[in-house]
Amino acid sequence: MEKSVRVSNGAGLIYEEKDDTLSPEDLSEMLAAGTKEVHEKAENTQFVKDFLRGRIRKELFKLGAVALYHTYAAMEEEIERNKDHPLFAPLYFPQELHRQGALARDLEYFYGPDWSSQTRCSSATQRYVDRIHQVGQEDPVLLVAHAYTRYMGDLSGGQVLKKVAQRALKLPPTGEGLEFYQFDMIHSTKAFKQLYRSRMNELEMDTETKQKLVAEAIKAFQFNMEVFDELEEMGKTIQEDVLDAGMAVHGAGGDISKCPYYAAQMAASGGTAYACQLAMAVLRHPTGQVLFAACVAALAGLAAWYLM
Repeated sequence: MEKSVRVSNGAGLIYEEKDDTLSPEDLSEMLAAGTKEVHEKAENTQFVKDFLRGRIRKELFKLGAVALYHTYAAMEEEIERNKDHPLFAPLYFPQELHRQGALARDLEYFYGPDWSSQTRCSSATQRYVDRIHQVGQEDPVLLVAHAYTRYMGDLSGGQVLKKVAQRALKLPPTGEGLEFYQFDMIHSTKAFKQLYRSRMNELEMDTETKQKLVAEAIKAFQFNMEVFDELEEMGKTIQEDVLDAGMAVHGAGGDISKCPYYAAQMAASGGTAYACQLAMAVLRHPTGQVLFAACVAALAGLAAWYLM
């Protein structure tokens, strides 16, 4: 059975698309099935799990936005270069999807007007960028895999991350710092994703080319995981106040009992278990560990003085 889908492209035009019953040979289905395992691995990286729990520090979030900026700058440069390629042209939606401008505004919000001089492309991000430029210049059809991996993810899980980040980082409700997640020209995310997948399925390509796209999409996920792991390592060097140490906030998807405000409230009312929990939360942070070590040293010195 098939049904018609009416989708606006944000410029007043309406696309009429037929949503045929999908088959395992459809490119969208092959990509979804072929990347299922690596997709789950990406979602289970420590960086992503902490993010989903609301345990994201502002400095690390800013570094993540820098990585995204360089990734999208490369991808959208290659998309513009190949926008008329017959195997990419049907997926060319610059007004609806392109993210470079939004990310530039986010970085200006976090770093100021001279953000470009304060930031740099990290090693893992550079490897990702280099691959995007390589396929854009040598085998443009593979851009379909990179566009699918990023844009479809932004329109799906990215919307969850936006809410988590806004609450955890106490960002303005008006959206500053989060424009990357806002798709103003897409009025129905579900309908647009349906349109995009149907366009992918209509691309005229043989099975071998489709398999190459699946392999490239897997590589794209792996590049993203390398960036996540790099950010996780960077996070170990960032020192912040204990309350900004990435502990979960109420309603951000984490365990409320792990929230420092909740633990403090319970401790004040006589809940010793929660007092211990708060202490453990503090000790998990480098600053807390230093303070604890200093206290232990002071007590040891006092005891030695007393016993002399």
